[in-house]
Amino acid sequence: MASGKMKLGEKLLFGGFALIGILAFIGWLVLENVRKHLDKPMYPVLEYNFSVEGMHGSELFRTSGCTICHRAMRNGTNMGLVLDGIGSKRSLDYLNKFLINPEASYFGGTTMDHGPAKGAAFVAKLPPADLRAIAAFLSELRANPGSNASRLPPAGGESGFIDEMVRMWAPDSWKSEHKDIREEMKLKAKEGRHDAGSK
Repeated sequence: MASGKMKLGEKLLFGGFALIGILAFIGWLVLENVRKHLDKPMYPVLEYNFSVEGMHGSELFRTSGCTICHRAMRNGTNMGLVLDGIGSKRSLDYLNKFLINPEASYFGGTTMDHGPAKGAAFVAKLPPADLRAIAAFLSELRANPGSNASRLPPAGGESGFIDEMVRMWAPDSWKSEHKDIREEMKLKAKEGRHDAGSK
C-alpha cells in the first residue's frame, strides 16, 4: 500500500514549481499594473504623424460610420480589418481609389462589405474631399519596421536566424515565387544615395 506522505525530494520539486508559478503570476500582475498606467504603449509599433488633411480624415473615420466595422488607433470594432499600420502596406493612391470604387480596385474583384448594395456602400457616396481625407488618414497610419503590422523588416534588415529558418524550411517554389524585400530595400537605399550625390 502506497504511503500518502511525500518524500523530501518531491516536496522540494513541487515547492519549487509552486514558487516559480507564484513569482511569475506576481510579475505578470506588476507588469499589467504598470502597463495600465502608461500614457503610451510599452512597445509602440505604430507611428502617428498626421497632416492637416490626415487629422480631418481621422475625425471623418470616427464620425462617418467607418468604426462600425473597422478599428484604427483604438477606435472602432474588429468586425472588419484592423487598419492600424495600413499606410505601411498600401499607398495613398490605392486607398483613395479603393474608397471611391472598392470593387474596381480590390484584388479579388468583389468585396464582402464595400460596393453597391452592401453594408458599407455609403462610404463611396461620401463627398470626394472626405474620401481623400480618410485615405490620407489611413495612409498616415504607419507601422514601425519589424512590427507585425509592417511589411518591412526591422532597421538593419539582417537576421541570421530568419535567413537560416528560410533556408531550412521554406519550400524551393516559395523561394522562387517571392522576393526578399530586404534586397529591394538595399537597392532603394543605393538609388537614394546615388540620386542625392547627383544633385
